[in-house]
Amino acid sequence: MDKAQVMEKQTQILRDIFDSPALEVTEETSANDVDGWDSITHMQVIATLEKEFKIRFALGELQSLKNVGEMANLILKKI
Repeated sequence: MDKAQVMEKQTQILRDIFDSPALEVTEETSANDVDGWDSITHMQVIATLEKEFKIRFALGELQSLKNVGEMANLILKKI
């Protein structure tokens, strides 16, 4: 799996969680860019990504992430 494939899956997950089929997601997209992305939905995003990619994140790993692109890089390291 490459970064483009991870980004595609992440985009679909975010569109599903935020019920926004037209949501545009780039590597620079962050929680501040998406209406309704709060701490509760953030946990839903993390749990869904863990399930989809069959991985587990450590809290320390997540705290330093700034955007979706950095999340994709972390996912690639774990799969």
